[in-house]
Amino acid sequence: MIRSLFACFAGAFLICSVPMAALADADTATTTKDAKEDEKNTPHFAPFPSDRSVAQSAVIGGRHIAYRATVGSIEVRDDKGKAIGEVVYTAYTLPKAGPQRPVTFAFNGGPGASSVYLNLGAIGPKRVRFGDKGDSPSDPPILEDNPSSWLDMTDLVFIDPVGTGFSRSLESADKTKKDFYANEPDIKYLSRVVYDWLVRNGRLRSLKYVIGESYGGYRAPRIAHELVSALGVGVSGIVMVSPYLDPAAVGDGTALSPLPWMINLPSMTAGHLEREGRLSAAAMQDVMAYTRGQFATDLLAGSSDPEAQARLVAKVSGYTGLDPALVRKLGGRVDVDTYLREVHRDDQQLGSVYDSNIVAYDPFPWSAQNQANDPMLDMIIAPTTSAMVDFITRVVGWNVDARYNALSYAVNEAWDRGKPQDRPVSDLRKAIAIDPKMGVLIAHGWDDLSCPFFGSRLIVDQLPRFGVAERVHLGVYPGGHMFYTRTGSAEAFKHDAAALYARRG
Repeated sequence: MIRSLFACFAGAFLICSVPMAALADADTATTTKDAKEDEKNTPHFAPFPSDRSVAQSAVIGGRHIAYRATVGSIEVRDDKGKAIGEVVYTAYTLPKAGPQRPVTFAFNGGPGASSVYLNLGAIGPKRVRFGDKGDSPSDPPILEDNPSSWLDMTDLVFIDPVGTGFSRSLESADKTKKDFYANEPDIKYLSRVVYDWLVRNGRLRSLKYVIGESYGGYRAPRIAHELVSALGVGVSGIVMVSPYLDPAAVGDGTALSPLPWMINLPSMTAGHLEREGRLSAAAMQDVMAYTRGQFATDLLAGSSDPEAQARLVAKVSGYTGLDPALVRKLGGRVDVDTYLREVHRDDQQLGSVYDSNIVAYDPFPWSAQNQANDPMLDMIIAPTTSAMVDFITRVVGWNVDARYNALSYAVNEAWDRGKPQDRPVSDLRKAIAIDPKMGVLIAHGWDDLSCPFFGSRLIVDQLPRFGVAERVHLGVYPGGHMFYTRTGSAEAFKHDAAALYARRG
């Protein structure tokens, strides 16, 4: 102990006895070395083209709509004004509508997904078919008019975060992770991109809306709150599509909380009902009531209560269509991977976590573990990527020598998710509380097991009323994570969105 203390004192004495000038020189040398190393690892790109626009038209909601499609980029700068990234956007605007026409900013999720899915699948003026039954990755990626587009009620700006689409970092890999690939900086810089687009285009007088899908649903309420509280931009409404709202509630299925199992069971039931041709909102009421009540109670009772276990097995196997013997082995706790494989086992197919009834043949049906990629992800990459690149480069003429990332696994793997928390729900509450005119729409597909609807149902039911009934509306439609690929669901989704926009119309 004494020797250790002496060593510390001796070390301190030696450091103190070094001339300050020498220490300063050492610090400068280290800083210079780090700067050179960082410069060596920083990518260097040819400049992006200038923003480019083309005139287009589409039949939307039975009306002929003429609009301008613009592809461009917005620089992301650090506190010293240095450009550290470039974010590419695609905007659809009605040029004669005036500066007060509503404008909606759209983000997908991942993290690592570009905005192409909302753009060419859900609300943009053109669409390419993907992600529905019968669609194939080798189908020609031909764009057609989207009759359920939202362009007849709002201008649309689709934003690709850094690392997705053509958007890119201008920093080294380490700095990119710090400045872009983490929850908090992601919200900060994307909010600033929205602000910069509004200023550049003279649209601060417009009613402003934010829509996000999946992890974009995590982004949407947080960006809205950041715009209001930090950048001084009011937001009239928020739309969350299949949102990832409360990471802390989902867990890994091993915690004491019954929430992970409660959130999944209704969507498993919806998949079973759809396969039997019995899915409807009315048919889902029974399983939702059971999940809130006896299911949660019997889960918490555990194996010490044989009667509770017997009830679990009978009810869960009945709701999901799974073999009671399998459900008994799992203790009534059916994990998503098992469900997706077992419900299609007889056909040697796999269901998608994004829609349990979108299937592909299992390349290794006798393997103990699933060795295939998710069917829907493999189906959608080719048509969306090819259609978007063709649109940007050939139709709009914004030519860039780079790869387009519709979905970047590298970004997803590099992402710093931090500690699971309910920040989206907290920021949603704050954004609603501060603005009595703000409206919110949360939209889900019944069959989605990646972001199940019942999680949002439980969250919405715990929100205050904020003085007005239905401030937050939950819409659930046939389909899965990308329910909008089904024509009827896309129409129903737009109908609910129109009610949100009409609040301020």
